Amino acid sequence: MSEEIINRVAESKLITFNLEDYYLPGKRVLFDISDWLLEGFILKEKEFRASAESHDWSQYQNAYVAIHCSTDAIVPGWAYMLLATKLQPYTKRYIQGSLEELETILYAEVINNLDVSELKDKLVIIKGCSNKPVPSNAYVLIIGKLQPVVKSLMYGEACSSVPLYKRK
Repeated sequence: MSEEIINRVAESKLITFNLEDYYLPGKRVLFDISDWLLEGFILKEKEFRASAESHDWSQYQNAYVAIHCSTDAIVPGWAYMLLATKLQPYTKRYIQGSLEELETILYAEVINNLDVSELKDKLVIIKGCSNKPVPSNAYVLIIGKLQPVVKSLMYGEACSSVPLYKRK
């Protein structure tokens, strides 16, 4: 028997939405301030300010920077604010937090500004696997953007998807 093999996935009306396509290219940097603290725990204002003044901030040109402290030090808010003033002229974006929080904020901004009108009344599958660091929160955020517009939402791959939402 020689029956023609039909690729039903290719013929389906499913539209694959890949969050990885919205990854903002650029260098990510985790800036740890604990090195500027006495024994990693005590912020001495004069020394901290001196470190900030002598640091080469140009190395963060066009980078995305997450400022954090890897120790359990109690860091006053002004210290992060001071570093933000130094990073402002160089970086694309900076936050106080982890690299995952940085990525979540970047995705939140992209998703918020997305025009998804071309997906109106479509069957959409949100691709699950990615090679770029797509934070798990981005998958939750995209639901809020797509659900009011699409006819149905699924997650995974076309050959093995999980249904999430279907408009009644």
